[in-house]
Amino acid sequence: MRFMLTTALAVSILAAPAGAEDAGSTAPKVKLETTHGDIVLELDPARAPESTANFLAYVRDGHYDGTIFHRVIPGFMAQGGGFDTEYNKLPTRDPIQNESRNGLTNARGTIAMARTQMPHSATAQFFINLVDNGRLDGSENNWGYAVFGRVVQGMDVVDAIAGIPTGPGGPFRSDVPQAPVVIKSATVVE
Repeated sequence: MRFMLTTALAVSILAAPAGAEDAGSTAPKVKLETTHGDIVLELDPARAPESTANFLAYVRDGHYDGTIFHRVIPGFMAQGGGFDTEYNKLPTRDPIQNESRNGLTNARGTIAMARTQMPHSATAQFFINLVDNGRLDGSENNWGYAVFGRVVQGMDVVDAIAGIPTGPGGPFRSDVPQAPVVIKSATVVE
């Protein structure tokens, strides 16, 4: 009976929709204060320890303050964390190891590390999945994109960002919100 209850509890926690905050959780949380509203992220250091530590280090260093969501594709994802409001690419630390095979999936409302075609190239950029993007998940034969948390508050803000018309901006030919979406500050919620 205890096993069944534990299993049921684990399934209910894993199945909790993005935006459903767990008041009893001790997982680290980060608040992104944007020009369009606040987004609160809950990170998963148990299953994505390196990605979580990396993201928290950038948050604590103030790296994300004044950055933009520079790539937003409705029906796919919203990406930020790498460019300031003048489209200057920000300096980063060395890339981290890809943790995409950690059992977390690129479901709607999850946050994952952005990277190049090289699997172990993620630095500071991240994206929030606007829909379930299973094709981005890692598997035994495929390096995917490492999920390391989820939106627990402000998914309506993320959806509003996805609704902003996009086009060219800075060095990008498309997918840039035409009304800038600035991360005014990123802070660890204590």
